[in-house]
Amino acid sequence: MTADRVLDAHRQRSRPVRVEWGLAGAAALVEAGSIAVVVDVLSFSTTATVAVELGAVVHPHRWRDDSAARRAEQLAATLAVGRLEARDGPPGAVSLSPVTIRQAAPERLLLPSPNGSTIVAALADAGATVLVGALRNASAVAQWIDAEVAASPRPVIVIPAGEQWPSGALRPAVEDLWGAGAIVSGLRHGPRSVEAQVAADAFAAVRHDLPAVLRECAGGRELHDAGFGADVAVAAELDTSEVVPVLTDGALVDARRAPAGDRTR
Repeated sequence: MTADRVLDAHRQRSRPVRVEWGLAGAAALVEAGSIAVVVDVLSFSTTATVAVELGAVVHPHRWRDDSAARRAEQLAATLAVGRLEARDGPPGAVSLSPVTIRQAAPERLLLPSPNGSTIVAALADAGATVLVGALRNASAVAQWIDAEVAASPRPVIVIPAGEQWPSGALRPAVEDLWGAGAIVSGLRHGPRSVEAQVAADAFAAVRHDLPAVLRECAGGRELHDAGFGADVAVAAELDTSEVVPVLTDGALVDARRAPAGDRTR
């Protein structure tokens, strides 16, 4: 994972708590030994927290990669398909919809997504500790990070994944900014970069009205209009989860069960 020709000023190195957008932002800020938190509220991060809560091992996978089906077969994992494909397919099919995960409760899940999962997969070899955060587990993630940083000081990079325009360009997604801000707000570790403080301020502005603003933001309206409003409701369950999904040997497991020595692979 590389970020060529990035100005040093853009790496926010003057502050240990940093926020930057998407795959390019992750590449620009990540460094060996850091903690990187990928936030994709609608819906990769939310879905991953639900799956890990249920005891599943979650394998992030790059989006639209032809190897997904083969990889799922090799891992004896359930492959998450597109939302519409799951809805119109056989009973028990799962997708990025957290509701389908709750219904099926797979033990092992291969979870592709165009944004959050793709970023997690790209960070796998960066030498960082890679976490997945959402509104549902924001406080749990922040508390875990604080304990880790207290024992071994290091930068914390929070990455709102964003979405994509049809051209493939990054579309900043406000729900991911709120999710990143929720995590930053819970950190005692600091100080924060200006970008991180902006995320925290954005979350503070909506934290008492999350179900409503999530329904009304572009991502929430998109899901609601497609018949997946229940997924938005799950994403709005602020701090209902205590799991901290950490990438360990290529899979997301609860950090409380993950061997510390394997967290950078």
